[in-house]
Amino acid sequence: QVQLVESGGGLVQAGDSLRLSCVASGRTFSSYVMAWFRQAPEKEREFVARILRSGSMTDYADSVKGRFTISRDNVKNTVYLQMNSLKPDDTAVYYCAATTKLTDWRTISAYVYWGQGTQVTVSS
Repeated sequence: QVQLVESGGGLVQAGDSLRLSCVASGRTFSSYVMAWFRQAPEKEREFVARILRSGSMTDYADSVKGRFTISRDNVKNTVYLQMNSLKPDDTAVYYCAATTKLTDWRTISAYVYWGQGTQVTVSS
């Protein structure tokens, strides 16, 4: 069982930066593939980024590539999402997720554990 708690969201202006954090409970954090998803109002939840267990490989949605960076600290049981050059279209609730599956990392169904989400609002 893994519990995930996100933090770091807020209200910013277009062009600003934010760093989201997700702290995981338990001693097996390093065995999980970690990801960030987001859900805007009246839209489906969508993949943002994921990072493999060791942190050696990352993957991003095209809409955030070059602006967002996912990273992890397996000692602190934490995964981060550094978001730069934020746009109003980035406004959403951001969710942290964890899985031990080795495939389908961009799909919601691949993830067993989810955080409660943190709101990010970008004004124009």
